[in-house]
This record gives sequence, structure tokens and C-alpha cells, in this order.
Amino acid sequence: MQMAQEKLHPMTVVTIANARVHDLIGLICWQYTSEGEPKLNENVNAYCLHIAEDDGEVDTDFPPLDSNEPIHKFGFSTLALVEKYSSPDLASRQSLFVRINAAHGFSLIPVDSLKVTMKEILQKALKKRKGSQKGSGPMYRLEKQTEPNVAVDLDSTLENQSTLEFCLVRENSSRGEEITDVQLGISGKKVEIDPVTNQKASTKFWIQQKPISIDSDHLCACDLVEERSPSHAIFKLTYLSNHDYKPLYFESDAATVNEIVLKVNYILESRASTSWADYFAQKQRKLNRRTSFSFQKDKKAGQ
Repeated sequence: MQMAQEKLHPMTVVTIANARVHDLIGLICWQYTSEGEPKLNENVNAYCLHIAEDDGEVDTDFPPLDSNEPIHKFGFSTLALVEKYSSPDLASRQSLFVRINAAHGFSLIPVDSLKVTMKEILQKALKKRKGSQKGSGPMYRLEKQTEPNVAVDLDSTLENQSTLEFCLVRENSSRGEEITDVQLGISGKKVEIDPVTNQKASTKFWIQQKPISIDSDHLCACDLVEERSPSHAIFKLTYLSNHDYKPLYFESDAATVNEIVLKVNYILESRASTSWADYFAQKQRKLNRRTSFSFQKDKKAGQ
């Protein structure tokens, strides 16, 4: 809790997941006064909730949470109750906020004017993710949230868009394909995939993905999918999960990708697991059926 001219007062408050922000504000006010603290304004509308750092410092880059929204929508564990207009820094901010949705959550981009170009907004969104549009690594585009697969003209302004909500999508992919930075650990016994996110960013902007551990006996294949340049290549890791073959796609520089593919295939051939053998047997059967069909089609065409 943060009041005008007063020091921070830390509190732990428990609420139900479907409670609205307005309800939580009322609960905080009630708990605060019931603990014997100084009396508050009786009108709960005099207060708002802001995103805060773990030490309670209000993040003034962002507007207060919408009081009509359910609290579970935001997913922040540390919030600050602030008396409206008690902080000159908060009161003086009249910025617009553009919502950028992505595979792992959303971010709010402050802008000073509707005249800002969409290219500037894209650059700010990528900076939140520590991304880049400078020719190395994956490239991204913006789409209107209501218009999938239609890229926004980056030279146009926000004023031309008729919306403040967009989706960040990697080039040559579509919405729903999840992309995150990971650490890949490979040993003879298993492959471990641990998401790597900036701690501050993962708390505020992006929902953290769970680690994955794959037993080597469940690995089926590791294939190079694309090698576009020395700085960009993609490989596919296929593994068995609940009787289904599931693919995972990874991208990095070409040297790293080729080294990983070589190492994983060495492990696969050394272990020669049942999953690996069954997967290749199934692939071979499919290949034989396609070859047989093609031969019959060519034979009929020649008659």
C-alpha cells in the first residue's frame, strides 16, 4: 500500500480468483483498517491498483488496473494500492497504452501520441522481449488483434489503425505457434529444455513456460529443417509422448544447430531405443506407400 507522503506498508492479501479489481481494492482497505492502521478514505473509488516491483515501488510506466476486470486476468503477485492523484508522477502521465499480445502473454506499450508510427511500436515491443529487427535472429510483424495473418503497414501511424490492440507474430509463422528463448541441455540420458526469460520481464509481461524433460529412450529423431544463413537455422526434435509423436522446433545460429543435430543423432544411434526404431519404421512405411502410389500413377499415365 502506498499513500501520499507516507512510507510503504507491505500487506499479504488473499482473494478468490474471480474477484474483480474493485473488490480487491475494497478488501485491501478493509484489511488495512482492521489491522489498526490509520483510517482511509471511505470511498474505495478514491484508490486504484498499480503494478509494483517486489519491493513495493510503483511502476509508473503502466496505467492502473481496470477496476472492472477480474484480478486473475493480470497475473501479478505484487501490486500497490495508490490513492488517485496522490503521486505527481502518476497524475502527470497522460500517455496512451497500446496492448501487444504474444504467444506468452501481453505487454503494454506507452505512447505519447496517435501520430507514432507502427514501426516505433514494433521496436518498443521487441525491446520488451529483448528482440531485434536488425537483420540477425527472427523477424517479427504486427497484426491487428481482430485481423489474423494481415500484417500492419509499419510506415502507417497508430491513428490509422482504429484499434489499440495488436498481436506480435514471428515472420513465416502464424498465431498459436509459441516462441520462447530456452536453454537446451543434452546428455546420454535425457534432453532438458528450460525457458530463459528476463526475471523482471517474465513477472510483468510474459507468462513463463514450464521446463520440459525428455528421456533419451523417448527421443525419435532430430532433423535439420532450414539453414537460411550462418546466423539462422532451424531444427526439429521429435519425441514420443503418450503414444503420440510430438515435434519441437528450435532456432539458433547454423553452427550451433548443426552441432546439436549431430550430437542428438549420435545418441539416437548409440541407444537404438524402441521409440527410435518404431518411428523410423513408420516413416519408412509411409515413404513406401507414397513411392508405390507414384509408380502406379506414372504407369497408368504411360498406358
